[in-house]
Amino acid sequence: MGYLLLMSSNPPYRSRAVRAMVLLHEEHLRRFVQTWRVAMAVPVSLPPTTDPNYASLGALGRHVLSAAGGYLVWMCEVLRLADPGVRPAPDAIAIVPDAGDYLEHVLERWRAEALREISDEHLETPEYPSRWRTRYSIDSMLEHAVMHPIRHAFQLDELIRHHAT
Repeated sequence: MGYLLLMSSNPPYRSRAVRAMVLLHEEHLRRFVQTWRVAMAVPVSLPPTTDPNYASLGALGRHVLSAAGGYLVWMCEVLRLADPGVRPAPDAIAIVPDAGDYLEHVLERWRAEALREISDEHLETPEYPSRWRTRYSIDSMLEHAVMHPIRHAFQLDELIRHHAT
């Protein structure tokens, strides 16, 4: 019953696969932000690294939220769709108080028309080079976008558990 309600409350998508990835992306990006906020409240320490995305919890939050917008922009660029209008993420310090607003902005852009028009025929081929040079089909980029916040939430969950012991 909830599934039918969910389908009727969302705009139509040409591809059920795209619709599923958009909904899963939203669910897991929201979960990441909740976990990230817990990590900041504990507070946990990130392991030392030279990666600037792990310089602080603020930098990590910015990385995940900025990437969510970046994946959408990339898909629209390679498919020659209209610019989805994702604004740049706040910096690592500003993201802490602004995360909720920026999260809602990115998710609203993901739900906008661009992805609703992608058909199943555009999902698997061709593959396009990402900004980090890995080649992705649209389907694989959608899956990457879903998994990215899951992986980082998992990392933070482990750090939170370690902090508690």
